[in-house]
Amino acid sequence: MEEARDNACNDMGKMLQFLLPVATQIQQDVIKAYGFSSDGEGVLKFARLIKSYESQDPEIASMSGKLKAMFLPPMTLPPHGASTGGVAAS
Repeated sequence: MEEARDNACNDMGKMLQFLLPVATQIQQDVIKAYGFSSDGEGVLKFARLIKSYESQDPEIASMSGKLKAMFLPPMTLPPHGASTGGVAAS
C-alpha cells in the first residue's frame, strides 16, 4: 500500500490508477471474513452499510474518514471569492 501511495504522488488520477486497486483488494480480502462476497458487489454493499452507520456512530464516522484519507489525496479548496470561471453568479 505504501509503494502504491508513493507512486501516486498525491495526484488524483495516479491515486485511482495505483492506490485504489490495492486498497480494493485489501478490502475484498477483509470483508470476506465478515460474510460479504469478495467481489465488487460485496465491496459496494459493505460501503453502503458503513455509510448508513456513519451518522449513527461517531467512532464509525471517524474511522471511515481515516480510511478514506489513507487512499485519497488531500483536497484543497479554491480561495474564497475565487473566479467563477466566467459564469455569472446569481
